[in-house]
Amino acid sequence: MDIRKTVMVTETVLAESGKATPTPIHRVAAIVVFRNPLSGQGHVEDLTPLFEIGAAIGEKMSADAVALLGGAPVSYGKAAIIGAAGDFEHGGAVLHPRLGKPMRAAVDGGKALIPSNVKVAAPGAVIDVPLGHKDDPWSFDHFDTMSICIPDSPRPNEIMMIMAFADGGRANPRAGSTPAT
Repeated sequence: MDIRKTVMVTETVLAESGKATPTPIHRVAAIVVFRNPLSGQGHVEDLTPLFEIGAAIGEKMSADAVALLGGAPVSYGKAAIIGAAGDFEHGGAVLHPRLGKPMRAAVDGGKALIPSNVKVAAPGAVIDVPLGHKDDPWSFDHFDTMSICIPDSPRPNEIMMIMAFADGGRANPRAGSTPAT
């Protein structure tokens, strides 16, 4: 695995729409930019090298990201931007088959699906990392987003992979309390 850089982004949300949050909400994103071993090869059936990279990065970064939170993790999400010489499916390969296990271990649970997002884009593209409650997939108050951008990443032959964690849901949520229709 050829990592060019790692970045940790932390956010503390104190207010939304002019109203303070009852408690601060902390979000952390662990971002890893690495060489895509399959870039420029066209359609490749065996994506195993990317499965292994996703697992290794998850093992390396998930616990470190959770340690930066202000409280216990309750939400998580993942995303990847594939450089232009890669394939959209490369994002699914680093995120889905094996990344979930280390992310779930880091949050001490994780019964719910880990929401995800993938796209192919040029350096500096923004990606919205969807967040959802780690154990309750129907907790609407925890449906949230963390937007991530690194100006020089990913380069055409790279993948930018993101694992995000939060110790709270949205600031001052109100939409989840309405009756279902």
